[in-house]
Amino acid sequence: MTLPPIVAAALGPLIAAAVWRAGWLTTAGALAAAALGSACALAGLDWVALLLTFFITSVLLGRLGRAEKQRRSASVIAKAGARDAAQVLANGALFGTAALAVARGTASWPLATVGLGALAAATADTWGTEIGMLSRSAPRSVLTGAPLEPGMSGGVSILGLVATAGGAAFIGLLAAALRWPVSVAAAAATGGVVGALADSVLGATLQQRRRSPHTGRMTERLTDADGTPTLKAGGLDWLNNDGVNFAATLIGGGTAWQVFSALDGARRP
Repeated sequence: MTLPPIVAAALGPLIAAAVWRAGWLTTAGALAAAALGSACALAGLDWVALLLTFFITSVLLGRLGRAEKQRRSASVIAKAGARDAAQVLANGALFGTAALAVARGTASWPLATVGLGALAAATADTWGTEIGMLSRSAPRSVLTGAPLEPGMSGGVSILGLVATAGGAAFIGLLAAALRWPVSVAAAAATGGVVGALADSVLGATLQQRRRSPHTGRMTERLTDADGTPTLKAGGLDWLNNDGVNFAATLIGGGTAWQVFSALDGARRP
């Protein structure tokens, strides 16, 4: 269902304002979310439903076992609490861009598939992280299998991998329920899993890694709790978790497009 442009343009800020008042977004994050919400509203309410599903499930899962997660990962995770603009755009920019292209009438199902694959990758990665951090077994490096600090990028667990697949599948099933083509939904779910796994690989290789000078333990924080700067221990200086998340959505969207193209070609005589 499409909305009049003026209504669609207003819907994004209204939703973002409500989420901001709930404390789920910073002010800058709310502004970014307002732009994404309006872009999706211009494309149709189904796009809004998909975006809201990603965000709401991400927030709720983030609150699941929050005290235990903080105990395990407070010394590791660089950003906690309300989501800022960089986090919002890293996960949703490609989906919003695809929505805006659809709203302008310049896109087709292949481009919508790219956007949905990107959103599925963001969902899969978030579900895998938030649920995986509650695993009783320590996460292990996706490359070497060595134990990692809970919350460190590049780590995986059985519970987290199951959640990753579940998040990607959930977005695909929701799209199908909203009457998107099954081939689009299936391609996006596949892209979501691939994108989330790529996130782990990039996190283990190229993402900046640091070490606490006090404890010698690995971290993603620029400073320890007392403000002491942490020490670089690997990766690229400019590539943080937000950059890796954005790259994962690009990979998820690209994979979804390739799968959709293969499925579409197989149907043709």
